[in-house]
Amino acid sequence: DGYSELSAYEQKRLKNLMENAKFFAALKLPETAARLRQITTKSQSHVTKRAKPKKANDETIRRRSMRLQRIEPSGISMPEVSAQAKAEEYPQVPAGPLPMVPEDQVESSKSTDDLFTTWMRISEVLLATIMMLSRYQDSLNRMVLSQENVKKVVKSRVSSMALHPSESILLVAAGDKFGHVGLWNVDCKSEEGAHIFIPHNSLVSCMHFSPFNSAHLLSLSSEALRCGDVTRAVFDEICRGEESLSSFAFLEDTASTAVVGHWDGEVTVVDRRTPGTSPELSADVGFKRMRTVHVHPVNKQYFIAAGSVDVCIYDVRCLKPTGNKPVSTLTGHTKSVASAYFSPITGNRVVTVCADDKLRNVHLPLFFFFPPCLFFCRHNNNTGRWLTRFQAVWDPKQEDCFMVGSMARPRQIEVFQDTGKLLHSFYNLDCLGSVCSINVVHPTKNILVGGNSSGRIHVF
Repeated sequence: DGYSELSAYEQKRLKNLMENAKFFAALKLPETAARLRQITTKSQSHVTKRAKPKKANDETIRRRSMRLQRIEPSGISMPEVSAQAKAEEYPQVPAGPLPMVPEDQVESSKSTDDLFTTWMRISEVLLATIMMLSRYQDSLNRMVLSQENVKKVVKSRVSSMALHPSESILLVAAGDKFGHVGLWNVDCKSEEGAHIFIPHNSLVSCMHFSPFNSAHLLSLSSEALRCGDVTRAVFDEICRGEESLSSFAFLEDTASTAVVGHWDGEVTVVDRRTPGTSPELSADVGFKRMRTVHVHPVNKQYFIAAGSVDVCIYDVRCLKPTGNKPVSTLTGHTKSVASAYFSPITGNRVVTVCADDKLRNVHLPLFFFFPPCLFFCRHNNNTGRWLTRFQAVWDPKQEDCFMVGSMARPRQIEVFQDTGKLLHSFYNLDCLGSVCSINVVHPTKNILVGGNSSGRIHVF
């Protein structure tokens, strides 16, 4: 049979293979698989494929409040506002000088003339005095808020404020995120005590009364630096930028020259005495972003700039277009810095507000030649997107004390000593129910003014 020469083991192996082959042949597996394949193909040909639904462009559904949906609490929809109507509500402010006329008037009225007359009458610069800490705390305790000293002065979020230095009349100036500038004569108890002007197209990030002539109110938005001259009832244009201006500070007591910070990290020097709106000098200091600039109160050639995580002191005499080196660098900030200001009398201290939830107070050595001494305290600076960022401001009458807004409840404005010690908290459960991000202190009187994100001003 051809297998006689094989061993017994190999013969048994071949026999098992042949029996297995006959068994699988009897099962007819290939024919069964072919029939199943045919059946599956026929059934699939009769199935209609359902079209896949198209994915929405924005799968994330955001919750929107009834106010944003323009729905009244009763459920009745409010009429839609067209783009043309919105443009008419906030018309663009042209370049060049602007008449100082309130937004709701075509020409000056008697109430506006009375405001201008009061402003001109009180425009005189007064000197500040330093109080002992115990007397200072007593004066803070006497500063209270009443309902008659709360008023909505601008239409939107307060982004900057300034106080007239007069001791006879309290005049408050406030800027908001829409470019409005509101003037409020606090001593005038009638409804006509406040007026709104529109000298800018965008957020008014900085404003100061001139230290030389307080009949001049200088205000800055991203597109222009303007001077409101009450004697001529005109908002003059001093400097024009390409949507990049962030803050300014006077370089001398006469307020003729100023250093202007730009959002993109550039610094310019402007001179109000020269014609035109171009700067005298432009310098790149290497910042990615610049929020505030402030000039030293004694050595006015020095200014401090605060940006992303940078806080540096520069000498304006050494500025050049590129390659600028700081005189001193204040390190330690790990997140963006909202503001940095010299102390008001000697300039030997700097207070900064940082997004890392710290208030830092830096004691500067003479001429910045030695390492500074740093004090800091924990402080919730997480204001979010709907509130103006906190800025700590010094009390002009006190070298070692500063004010800052607070996220704590009840809502309050806090006073700190330069060591980080909390001295006092201003609050009123009946009259203050919101966060006052922007605060300003009167240079000679015990008056504190806070502004919130609805345009309301509170006077303590």
